[in-house]
Amino acid sequence: MTVDNASKHPEVQMSSVSMSRQEREEFLAGLHVGVIAVGRSALPPLAVPIWYDYQPGGEVIILTSSKSVKGLLLEAAEGFSLCAQTEEPPYQYVTVEGPITGVRPADREADTRPMARRYLGRRGGDNYTDSTPHSPDETVYSMRPERWYTVDYSKLYA
Repeated sequence: MTVDNASKHPEVQMSSVSMSRQEREEFLAGLHVGVIAVGRSALPPLAVPIWYDYQPGGEVIILTSSKSVKGLLLEAAEGFSLCAQTEEPPYQYVTVEGPITGVRPADREADTRPMARRYLGRRGGDNYTDSTPHSPDETVYSMRPERWYTVDYSKLYA
């Protein structure tokens, strides 16, 4: 495992299974169900699966109801972590951590439909969006990745 700012974390060293900046950004931009982790007081962090979007060099974007447990925790949090991984060997993962940089109401056409299409394809995404009532509490949260943890075990077999 490695983190891109290893100078701040001398215990974490670059290894033969680390991803380059380009590799990690392309991996995170790929289609994965993420697992978001948000801190909470007096309990371990909440960790739940979530759809997300990311474009290399940009921010991680998630959608959730501001009234859900996840949303309430995000409203109180300064940041969150997100992990994306492969399910089959050789395993790969990218975890990013960073501050929440934006919170705004979600727009059905600009936010919900594109996210649903990302995960379900055009037809499935449109069916999902058209058959799911739009919640006025649906919110877009943006996070700027500041710390990256990566592993690519396929490099052991190259």
